[in-house]
Amino acid sequence: MAQKADLFPHDSSLERLPVAQRDKKMSRKLQRLIAHAYGKAPGFKLRMDAAGIKPGDIKALADLQRIPVLRKDDLIKLQKELPPFGGYLAVPLDEIDHIYQSPGPIYDPQRRLKQGTLPPDMGKGQIAVNTWSYHITPAGMLMDRLLRAMGFTVFPAGTGNTDLLVQIMRDLKVSYFVGTPSFLAAIIKRAEEMGYDIQKDFSLKYAQVFGEMGGDPLRKMFSEKYGITCVGGDNYLTADIGPIAGSCEKGAGMHVNTDVIVEIVDPSTGRELPAGEVGEVVVTPFDEVYPLIRFGTGDLSMLVTETCACGRTTPRLPKIMGRSGDAVRVRAMFVHPRQTDEVISKFGEIARYRILVTRPADRDEMLLQVELKSGPADRDAWEESLRKEFQNTCKVRFDALEVLPADSIPGGEKTIVDRRVY
Repeated sequence: MAQKADLFPHDSSLERLPVAQRDKKMSRKLQRLIAHAYGKAPGFKLRMDAAGIKPGDIKALADLQRIPVLRKDDLIKLQKELPPFGGYLAVPLDEIDHIYQSPGPIYDPQRRLKQGTLPPDMGKGQIAVNTWSYHITPAGMLMDRLLRAMGFTVFPAGTGNTDLLVQIMRDLKVSYFVGTPSFLAAIIKRAEEMGYDIQKDFSLKYAQVFGEMGGDPLRKMFSEKYGITCVGGDNYLTADIGPIAGSCEKGAGMHVNTDVIVEIVDPSTGRELPAGEVGEVVVTPFDEVYPLIRFGTGDLSMLVTETCACGRTTPRLPKIMGRSGDAVRVRAMFVHPRQTDEVISKFGEIARYRILVTRPADRDEMLLQVELKSGPADRDAWEESLRKEFQNTCKVRFDALEVLPADSIPGGEKTIVDRRVY
């Protein structure tokens, strides 16, 4: 496959430029991106034309507000009307390395990750276990590339099969773990239940754990109780965009990557909000392959614009503060009512349902509550079928199933109710 030079190569020097100077350079990059997308991605051209906007109208970062926000529902509709990528593929198909699928379903073409400068010898002679799925979400392939570029030998894994992973990590003397904080906590707990001493019987020294809100207490526990250095802290990425922001070594939040533009907007109007106000995270990636300009993530946060103690002048997201829409992030995967409705529709015995998301300790838990029209003939087989269908569709398991009497689920409530407190 021929790989062409990036139109927008990674430029780490932008991280420490004075704000006005960086914004000027970013504005020039944005003009090139808009012109490229308008000329090469028919879906984007349709969106601009419908809004009465021409590429020449976008001259500075503030002009982005003139372009309507693109949301997941819009992208799902577009991909049905202009299959398979909704008219947003802006390069020939033979330039794409991978196609990922995110909930919807949405098909995300990706060519190459802008990794910046990595320490190539950091992992030499060491084994890393990567528990992000390789087959569906891009996080698995992203982390595989990063780890191998740093010199690690990588063991690809996934969530579940905790007993087996405990054995693998012990046998192979794994020194580096990648995954969610809650999964590493589950592995440690299970290893201790099996009689192991984490510090004596394992070689685990580093962990890169992210993908869940509320991970800081677990990182502190990994460090203080088990001597595991947590690398990178929180990182923010999505299946559709890729990396958006990365943890600051001074613990001051997540710095926005210079390969994207991040706005915080009013979810109802799409208008940009001042720094310090909470709103929806809207991202414009400098991506000539799949230019999802002004893509609404549905996540809530705010921007901190003061120069950081680490010396970088790039804006920061303190943390992800929740969701603006109906989708809820559970154990690093977004669960949307469209998906759960699809699952329930296949089980005619169910009259109504509700999902309660809680976090009683350090792990997200989902309780599926159902009201039945009639009892299934074989309850165990029925429940197992429901569990499998839910996991296949939503890519995450529910933890418990509760059958309620008729009229127990309140009317007018959301299908997925998030009751987590951080």
